[in-house]
Amino acid sequence: MNIRTTRGRIRCYFRNVTLKDLSSGFRDEVQRRRVQSVIHDRFADDRNQDECRFIMRFWWQLSMSYTEVTVEQLVECVNEPKLTAIEELIDAIRTSAEAVDAWIAAAEAAFPIVFDRGAHAQLGL
Repeated sequence: MNIRTTRGRIRCYFRNVTLKDLSSGFRDEVQRRRVQSVIHDRFADDRNQDECRFIMRFWWQLSMSYTEVTVEQLVECVNEPKLTAIEELIDAIRTSAEAVDAWIAAAEAAFPIVFDRGAHAQLGL
């Protein structure tokens, strides 16, 4: 186990923990897409490009069986409270489909939809 202090918070995680199993942890494709929608709409804020890049890599990881992003990269690049929410999602996926449903409800209550500056600029808004 590796213990790190990240942005003033002590983080404990196992070195080289893989996220490759996440794609098989959903009840069905509908649930996976719902989680990805929450991640995209509420976590991926292009005002912080590095964080957004790794959140979107995590978004891809949810449907891929190869390594798109590592736990270490998420810890290094994703800020609180999003990092805690992602950790809770990983735990939920590895627990049950019902835990994933509860995570969706909690995330939607805690995180507003992100204003997409790029899309609005293209639409002339």
